[in-house]
Amino acid sequence: MKPNRLKQVLAEGRIPVGHMVWEFGTRGMAKILESAGLDFAIVDMEHSCIEMDRVADLMAWFKATPMAPFVRVPQGMYHFIARVMDAGALGVMVANVETPEQARSVVEAMKYAPLGKRGVGLGTSHTDFVVPDPVTYFEESNRNTTFICQIESPIGVANLDSIAATEGVDILWVGHFDLSQAMGIPGQFHHSRFLDALKRVIEAARAHGRYAGIQPGSLEQAEEWLETGFNVISWSADAAIYRKALASEVAALRERLPK
Repeated sequence: MKPNRLKQVLAEGRIPVGHMVWEFGTRGMAKILESAGLDFAIVDMEHSCIEMDRVADLMAWFKATPMAPFVRVPQGMYHFIARVMDAGALGVMVANVETPEQARSVVEAMKYAPLGKRGVGLGTSHTDFVVPDPVTYFEESNRNTTFICQIESPIGVANLDSIAATEGVDILWVGHFDLSQAMGIPGQFHHSRFLDALKRVIEAARAHGRYAGIQPGSLEQAEEWLETGFNVISWSADAAIYRKALASEVAALRERLPK
């Protein structure tokens, strides 16, 4: 089974850095991200038009890199989770988890017994089309895969302790725009209530041996949130990076054009 680089980096006491793919699901994307020195990527199915066939292609292309590929599924439902895992994803991100029961249902869909209830389909993409020793593989898969649990509402914040205590949860991930909007303070990332929510996420993660993830929009924001205690970072999304770089370079070019 492909090693999970995110877990390897965390085990070394370092902070893994990733990136979100939600527009440019091309055959070259995996190697492009590898060339940037990233540890993991999250392929987004919630806010994009990326469908299952493209997810399967991307998971195959990521096998040519040491990066850990994850998928943010449209909803935390078995038929989404099991399919992306069988395609070769090393874990899932699930939006707006609000209760331990929701978290447990995700664990059951992505983990094999005795931890979960994932169906068995060996000899496909996730096992490189060979049939491994099942007992060894089930144990390794359960250990090697990652559940990224998004906290995006006041209900989720209120239930942080019980969500974090759920066996199989690896990362509590703040969806900062969704959380601020649900709190009635959209985009107010320095509001005292929002900052208190961030602190509570960090405390719950530490109390239960989990990690805390977030996707900052600037270096200044990254510094703030790293200082707060976040220890898994995703750096922007593909379209945002492309738009920002293109706009900056086109503006610089226009300054050099004849007046």
